[in-house]
Amino acid sequence: MNIEKFIKNKKIKLTDARISILEKLFAAHRPLSYNDIKEHISMDKATFYRNIIKFQEEGLVSSFESNDKNRYFEITKSPHPHFICTSCNIIECVQEPVVFDLDGYQIEDIILKGKCESCVNVK
Repeated sequence: MNIEKFIKNKKIKLTDARISILEKLFAAHRPLSYNDIKEHISMDKATFYRNIIKFQEEGLVSSFESNDKNRYFEITKSPHPHFICTSCNIIECVQEPVVFDLDGYQIEDIILKGKCESCVNVK
């Protein structure tokens, strides 16, 4: 993905720190926490979160909190649910359609919790 094209028409100055964060999030196949990213980027935690907040304000990145009390981030795509394993804390994007609707409400996020396939199959 061309990052310059991705942020076009947004009020964002493209810096090395911002490019680093976006490259990691684009390459990921699941939401990532700061701890998942920190060893692969050269910036302090405050700089990371300042940039993430800017991305969220512009609608480029979305986030949610998991069982482990960490915030996880991903490039904003079409809305989709996430599965969090209550045993191993793995987080997965759910690919199967999940239909959930409440009359009069606007659903923005669905988090499913339970045991992943690996944990269910542990004897």
